[in-house]
Amino acid sequence: MALTHPKTKRSLSIMLLKRSAPLVKRSLFIEKKMKTFEMITIPSREEKPRNMGLTTLLDRGMGYHAACDLVEQAADYIDLIKLGWGTTRLIPEEIIKKKIKLYRNNQIMVSNGGTILEIAYQQGKVTEFFQSAKEIGINSIEVSNGVVTIIREDKQNLISKAKEIGFEVFSEIGRKNPLEDAKLTLEERIKEAHSDMAAGASKVIIEAREGGKGLGIYDDKGSVKREMVTALVSDIGVGNIIFEAPDKSQQVYLILNLGINVNLGNIRPDDVIPLETLRRGLRGDTLGKL
Repeated sequence: MALTHPKTKRSLSIMLLKRSAPLVKRSLFIEKKMKTFEMITIPSREEKPRNMGLTTLLDRGMGYHAACDLVEQAADYIDLIKLGWGTTRLIPEEIIKKKIKLYRNNQIMVSNGGTILEIAYQQGKVTEFFQSAKEIGINSIEVSNGVVTIIREDKQNLISKAKEIGFEVFSEIGRKNPLEDAKLTLEERIKEAHSDMAAGASKVIIEAREGGKGLGIYDDKGSVKREMVTALVSDIGVGNIIFEAPDKSQQVYLILNLGINVNLGNIRPDDVIPLETLRRGLRGDTLGKL
């Protein structure tokens, strides 16, 4: 009888509305709105979809509601979200699809984590992997050989195949094991980058993992190897590189030395807006230096 009481019906309806309304609102594209303190002049940035100044985010298995909060205030500053490593294998498909739809509705590209494609390659299931990626809504593919040994010819074939299917392809250069990564010479990295772009990769990612130490352009303390950065930019082109830069000091160095439109990756969700303040000179580290 209680469920038929008018007051109970009204309370139940309000409760259901409160539960569902924010999700419906947040799942749509967030329209441009006036920003606070718009009288303050800051450096301009190209609108999305942009080809330079990309901010790529590492989703480590973020929940849907956290993803909603993120895009509600920071979608303008996120260009690509990578579903880290093999996290997608452990999360219900309906949740993954819902998150991908949310991201794409906010003009954010969505990529696999490179490791899960390496596993698919190792298991001989690349075709099935690409098919599943399409079905869940992924629209860009990261091709890496950071853990599994993939010879250069096979890596290029993976890139070409993904490109033919219609994915935008990003190739990662480097190994996840510091000892293995240290064996790669600068010349080998540059050669691999050019080969991968010739196969169809739109940009190459310089591996640094989420720790940002002892790999690629960073030494064991996380400091930037300046000569290596200069050589990579000179030979590959700054616009063709995404530098993984999980730490603030790394972001500051790259912005001050390569400009506000340097492409940066492996950014943590709670660092998206702090990174944008660095790009716009709204933080002491870059204020008056850009």
